[in-house]
Amino acid sequence: MIVAADWVTISALATAFGTLVLAGATYLAVRSANRAARVAERTLLAGLRPLIVTSRLDDPMQKISFADQRYLRVEGGRAMFEVDDDAILMVMSLRNAGAGVALLHGWRFYPERLLGTDHERPALDSFTRLTRDIYVPARDLGFWQGTFRDPASPEFAAAKAGIEANQPLTIDILYGDHEGGQRTITRFGLLPHEGGVYLASASRYWNVDREDPR
Repeated sequence: MIVAADWVTISALATAFGTLVLAGATYLAVRSANRAARVAERTLLAGLRPLIVTSRLDDPMQKISFADQRYLRVEGGRAMFEVDDDAILMVMSLRNAGAGVALLHGWRFYPERLLGTDHERPALDSFTRLTRDIYVPARDLGFWQGTFRDPASPEFAAAKAGIEANQPLTIDILYGDHEGGQRTITRFGLLPHEGGVYLASASRYWNVDREDPR
């Protein structure tokens, strides 16, 4: 008995199979393209990413100006404070170990020593915003500066008491790349040295705009 081939059915099945194969190939191609795009994006971001650390002890001294035409000098790997009844001036020598330019956004001061594991990531709205843009070039030396100028504020009183008592201090600095992204917080511990000078060391980092590796 000879069964006649149903060429219409065979053609439809072949077309369906071809469509399925094409769909699978398209899916794999899209996945591969998306993966390549993510890799390219991460590579681009890594090229823009800053990483603020303490500067080296043998880095040159920097002379840093304030809005009231006062100046502080700070050597590498150190922080410097000047306290009077009207203002507290603060500077710290920094280095950018990352591949991208760093733009400093804000800071938090603690009149005590905090270890890197003492607290969760500080809330972004708790940072004091800098009144001018401070950039730290990639692979180069830079600085941070901050002030307290309201003697009636509890923050001023606490900072003054801590500095004048020559006790260990902590400063958090919020920064990102030059486009405002990839924000990171570096926590610095400051140990009193001599003559209002503190030795600085970075103790903890938090990623703000991307997953934290911890």
